[in-house]
Amino acid sequence: MKKVKVDRATGMVLGHDVTKIVPGEFKGPAFRRGHVISEADIPELLNIGKEHVYVMELGEDEVHEEEAARRIARAIGGTGIETSEPREGRVNLKAKIIGLLRIDRRLLKKINSDGEVIVVTRHNNTVCYDGMMVAATKIIPLFTGETRVRKVEQICQDGGKVVEVLPFIKKEVGVVITGNEVFKGRIEDKFGAVMGKKIGALGSVIIDQTIVPDDAGVIARAINGMRDKGSTAIVVCGGLSIDPDDVTAEGVKKSGAKIISYGAPVMPGAMFLFAMLGDIPVLGAPACVIYNQATIFDLILPRVLAGERIRRQDIADLGHGGLCLNCEKCSFPVCPFGK
Repeated sequence: MKKVKVDRATGMVLGHDVTKIVPGEFKGPAFRRGHVISEADIPELLNIGKEHVYVMELGEDEVHEEEAARRIARAIGGTGIETSEPREGRVNLKAKIIGLLRIDRRLLKKINSDGEVIVVTRHNNTVCYDGMMVAATKIIPLFTGETRVRKVEQICQDGGKVVEVLPFIKKEVGVVITGNEVFKGRIEDKFGAVMGKKIGALGSVIIDQTIVPDDAGVIARAINGMRDKGSTAIVVCGGLSIDPDDVTAEGVKKSGAKIISYGAPVMPGAMFLFAMLGDIPVLGAPACVIYNQATIFDLILPRVLAGERIRRQDIADLGHGGLCLNCEKCSFPVCPFGK
C-alpha cells in the first residue's frame, strides 16, 4: 500500500476502512476497504478529516471486485437483462421486460465451479416483470486474476448467455369449453373467466370462446374453427378424465393435432394434454384449473407464450417439484411448486 493525498486518490482502491463520527449520532464506516475512490468522495473524506489515505496497488494481472463483477454480469446477461452498478462488490441483474426467465444451468454450474466467482439466480422458467431481480454475481476475494475474469467471458462467448428473459409473444387464443352439463345450461361455465385472467396476465388475448358438448367430432370441428379464425394458440377445457363421457382427447386427435403428451407428472394437473395442430399449440386444461390457484397449466402456459416448443421430455421433467402442497394460503409462484 502507499500513502497518497486525498485530492489525488480518484480511481484508486482504498486500503482501509475510513470511520465517520458524528458525536451522539453516528459512528461507523463511511468508506470500506476496497472502495474505489471517486471524485465525489473527496469532499466527504476531507470533511471527516482525511487529507491522506492508504491505497492499494493492483498488479497488472489483478482485477478489483467491482470491475470483475461488472464484467462478469455483462458476460452472463443476455436478452431482456439490465445490470446494476456494483455495490459492496456485487452486481445485480434485473429483468427489463415482461417475460420468462431462462437459465443455462450447465454454464451456471461451470462458472460456479471456479472457486472465486459466484453467480446466483432465480429458478429457471420464472415469470418475470420489469425491474425484477433475477440474478447476482460477485467474486469472493477483493481482487482476482485477469485470466479468471477472461475465462468466464470466454465460457459465455463460446457457450452462450447464462441468464436471459425471453419476451412473451402476444398470442391470439381460441378457447373451446367442453361438457354436456355446461352446453345444456345445467351449470354455469367457470373456465372462461379463469382463462381470461391467466392468459391476459401474460399479455395475450382470447379472440374467441365457444362451449361444445361431449362429442369428439364437434370438439374437433371447434378446434379447427379456432385455427381458421386465426388463433395462434388453442385451449380446450374439461373432459380429460377417464370418465366414459369425457372425449376431449379423442376430439383433439380427430382435429388432426398431434398429441405430444396426455397425462403429466404434476398434481394438480395429472390429466393435462398437450398437442400441436401444425404450428399451433393446443393445451388441454383439466377441471382442476378452475379450483386450484396453481396447476400444471400455470407451468406450461408461460413457456408456450415465450415461444418454447414443448416436448414430451419437458413435461416428464416436471415430476421433480410437481407436487403442490395445497397450502392453506397459496403463495404461488413463491413456493416449491414447479421448481
